[in-house]
Amino acid sequence: MQHVLIDACGWVAVIDANMNFDSELLGILGKPQLVLLPKIVEELERLDLQRPRGKKLLLPMLLSKSSIEQPLDENTVHTDDQIVNLAVEKRLVVLTVDVQLKRRLFEVGRPVLEITKGKRLNLVDGL
Repeated sequence: MQHVLIDACGWVAVIDANMNFDSELLGILGKPQLVLLPKIVEELERLDLQRPRGKKLLLPMLLSKSSIEQPLDENTVHTDDQIVNLAVEKRLVVLTVDVQLKRRLFEVGRPVLEITKGKRLNLVDGL
């Protein structure tokens, strides 16, 4: 089973695109296991508090469908470093729209799920 590590900006983009995430994911990767880092959960909680009622991030649903994975190195401060390290070590696909993070993931050979302008998911293996 494929595992997909969710980045905060990637999840926000999914919500803002108003897409059927499960259906899109099923068409690309089957039924993967979703993975979150504790720092990403914290970031999503902060973002959710700032959003209007009709644009909430559906965190209870995301958390119910995800496993929480601890970073490989607890001393790594930056979330992007934790994402890259975990994606490499566990061979994860990463959902993100962050250009710099995507570049780093491509450099280490990890695929990225991104949201296209047509509000669809797209699996990208490199630049």
